[in-house]
Amino acid sequence: MIKLVYIALGGAVGAVLRYALSLIPFKPLGFPVMTFVTNILGSILIGIVIGLVIARPSLEGEFDSFFRIGFCGGFATFSTFSLELFQLLAEREYVVGGVYATMSIACCIMGVALGEFLADKIARGMM
Repeated sequence: MIKLVYIALGGAVGAVLRYALSLIPFKPLGFPVMTFVTNILGSILIGIVIGLVIARPSLEGEFDSFFRIGFCGGFATFSTFSLELFQLLAEREYVVGGVYATMSIACCIMGVALGEFLADKIARGMM
């Protein structure tokens, strides 16, 4: 039951932060920059969390529940990305939509890798 509390708290914090970032009015050429940035930050963070949990299995409980499941789940949602991409394509903004989709997927995968790399450095006491 306590795990659900950690997940709920993390999700609430992540969702509020995501919403706060979405209020920044920056959308050059119709490109949803803040969702893009949020997804990259979420990918880096989830990489860090997973890397730390792998390095220190004792973090698998509340820490993992709060950050990976709760915070990251509430912060960087794929549904927002999907909606914005759908809207771009519906508006026939094919180039912007293609760039957004390609960059989002590539940068978020690289974000997870960067996060795991940073977690390894943190776990080894090198940062």
